[in-house]
Amino acid sequence: MNRSRLKTLLFASSAIFLAVALISHPKESLKASIKGLHTWWEVVFPSLLPFFIIAELLIGFGVVKFLGVLLEPFMRPIFRVPGIGGFVWAMGMASGNPAGAKFTVRLRNEGNITQIEAERLVAFTSCANPLFIFGAVAVGFFQNPYLGIIFAISHYAANIFVGLVMRYYGIGDKTRNKEEKTFFSLKNAFQSMHETRLKDNRPFGTLLGDAVTSSIQTLLMIGGFIILFSVINTLLSLTNITDVLATIIKILFVILHLPEAFSIPFISGLFEMTIGSQLISEVKNAQLLQQAIVVSFLLAFGGFSIQAQVASLLSQSDIRFSPFLFARLLQGIFASLITFIIWKPVYENGLTGQNNSMPVFLNFDNDVYLHILQFFTEYGPIITIASLFIYVVIYGRRAFR
Repeated sequence: MNRSRLKTLLFASSAIFLAVALISHPKESLKASIKGLHTWWEVVFPSLLPFFIIAELLIGFGVVKFLGVLLEPFMRPIFRVPGIGGFVWAMGMASGNPAGAKFTVRLRNEGNITQIEAERLVAFTSCANPLFIFGAVAVGFFQNPYLGIIFAISHYAANIFVGLVMRYYGIGDKTRNKEEKTFFSLKNAFQSMHETRLKDNRPFGTLLGDAVTSSIQTLLMIGGFIILFSVINTLLSLTNITDVLATIIKILFVILHLPEAFSIPFISGLFEMTIGSQLISEVKNAQLLQQAIVVSFLLAFGGFSIQAQVASLLSQSDIRFSPFLFARLLQGIFASLITFIIWKPVYENGLTGQNNSMPVFLNFDNDVYLHILQFFTEYGPIITIASLFIYVVIYGRRAFR
């Protein structure tokens, strides 16, 4: 049997299995679907929408080109991507997955970066946002705000290390492979911004409408994946598939001196990192360091739910998914190692020990992210419904114009 037929058989078998499982467990599937829906419309949609809209406006007004010229002397020598990639990296860190992929695809389709550069860029701009790391995981699951600092350091430092590794990806590619000397020039940056705005030439109302519709369409796709993988995760558990996979993971955990009780939560986290992180925080008789190491891996890996979202976005361009998947595994390993290395000096001796001489940037109100998360949980549905209503109005007016 050739590879193509084997792939067809695998996809068909998986679809049939899910259909049968849905029919066999309708009540549990409905609960999982509702849980995924609540996650999307309470937190994901209202927290990501402003970032997406503002980013679209920044691209349209040429601000991204302006930043690209300024950041070229930094991004090109270190990560072998254009300076414009600095904008993607910043938006990815601020708003979380899959913002990095969305804006990388946008830049690629507009011809601002090459295919290889896009694959390098999307590899290290995929990360969770601070709200999720501090509010949901550290405070919400572990009731320990100091863990948020550990997770954030390991997570974002791992992003940098992945970027340094991926700079050697596609090094033999002939397209824009020659390193050019670039210099900081505010005048050239402003000129590029002005030319980009003139080239776009859309009125502000049209630009804003396009930003809203494009952002909401992306978020609707994200919501579909969140609900789908919430259901898949539940069905795998109900059909004991998770238990079977966990027996394989137990062998790895024994070698790494990690509790076997992490195996089932870890498998769940590979599909949906939020669920996996919560389950790991609930494991009894486990060292906090061990929990932190595994959760750091899941946060960096992202879960198949986020990877499916990214794959869907990348399919709109010629950017290949395999480098992104490799980078997620690499980031997971880096994040786990960094957590292990900094645990004693930062967490035990610095945050919870006698030594309180921590850097100023780490001394902040740890409850602020929890308050933001609670705000989105309370008012998120209202923001989501209002935004969807605006989207329908804009889309309807354009359709019947």
